[in-house]
Amino acid sequence: MKISVKNATLIKRYKRFLADVTLPTGEEITMHCANTGAMTGCATPNNTVWYSTSDNAKRKYPNSWEFSVTPEKHWICVNTIRANHLAEEAISNGVISEFTGHSALQREVKYGEENSKIDFLLNDKNNNKTYIEVKSVTLLENGQGYFPDAVTTRGQKHLRELISIVESGHRAVLLFAVLHSGIHSVEPAEHIDSKYANLLREASKKGVEIIAYKANFLLNKTECDVQLTTKISVNTL
Repeated sequence: MKISVKNATLIKRYKRFLADVTLPTGEEITMHCANTGAMTGCATPNNTVWYSTSDNAKRKYPNSWEFSVTPEKHWICVNTIRANHLAEEAISNGVISEFTGHSALQREVKYGEENSKIDFLLNDKNNNKTYIEVKSVTLLENGQGYFPDAVTTRGQKHLRELISIVESGHRAVLLFAVLHSGIHSVEPAEHIDSKYANLLREASKKGVEIIAYKANFLLNKTECDVQLTTKISVNTL
């Protein structure tokens, strides 16, 4: 995925969906932040941010925060909307070996007993179904990647739904889209959401496949090419 971007310096993120930045000209503007998480380590004042601009005249804030660059030069995709786009691109291009051989892909399909929507539903030529839930990972602490970065009742619900899918005889996969260049493995963040961590372990034991693919970032002047490229380990113990 190639995204046209411009750079700025972060002043602060606030009200969850807004961020103030300083442009290279010295002008201060407010932009949209499509991230409902805590964004720990992703929103440090004075970090470089890269943003895209929409041509939709109806938008109150036409600019969207896409990436952060840390002092350690790690790239982070903070726009969580991109996770599903990157996952679909990687699935369609055969990058994620676990999903090769499918004949049809559906998005946002209603399923389960808790009024959920699965991110992707794959079917193969024999009509075998694979249910895929995608979660973006950006939390890095002491060299380790974690999910989630805040208590997530929604994420807990999705794990229960995936367990039910396996129990009904279908294949269920939790795909961690790792959108932080400094993360090399993923663990459940027990210190943040112990209930989610326990559910993740239960899901793994009951047959939910849990995999992680890491993004690569390549900036070429005012265009960033970001793709999920590399499988990394997930420790659910």
